[in-house]
Amino acid sequence: MQRTPRAIYIIIAAMLLAAFVAKRLHSQAPPQFHAAHIYNENADAKKDISGALALAQATHKNVLLDFGANWCGDCQVLDVYMHDDANGPLLDKYYVTVHIDVGRFDKNTDMAHTFNVPLNKGIPALAVVSPGGRVIFSQTAGEFADMRHLQSGALTEFLKMWRPQTK
Repeated sequence: MQRTPRAIYIIIAAMLLAAFVAKRLHSQAPPQFHAAHIYNENADAKKDISGALALAQATHKNVLLDFGANWCGDCQVLDVYMHDDANGPLLDKYYVTVHIDVGRFDKNTDMAHTFNVPLNKGIPALAVVSPGGRVIFSQTAGEFADMRHLQSGALTEFLKMWRPQTK
């Protein structure tokens, strides 16, 4: 009778372990991503912007206009970054934020044009407006349209750069 080489036992054990792990992983439900409902599809953007400007004047903040859509993955990433520990406090302290739904690039295009935001460069697209309604900065080159490949720090630097200047 021939002795079975030790290597065969090791291979069989590895195959059984791999089959066990594969079965456990397959039996678990995959994680689900639930998109946040960031952009109110029924909102009146002009009214929201007007209200934000009034609040910005009263609180000495700038208005941050966020043009995007709920179906947009990069917009979802931007929203996550907006609420992280680095950016949440900056937004609270220096900005009044308005999320403007662009639908399938068929809604609020007039508002995007008013604030010099070319939607054809992609979303999300941001504009910073003074409390008096003057456009301080608008993303005209689709800077955040590929947000999923950027780090949260890109938003942090943006928010720091365009915050209101204190006297």
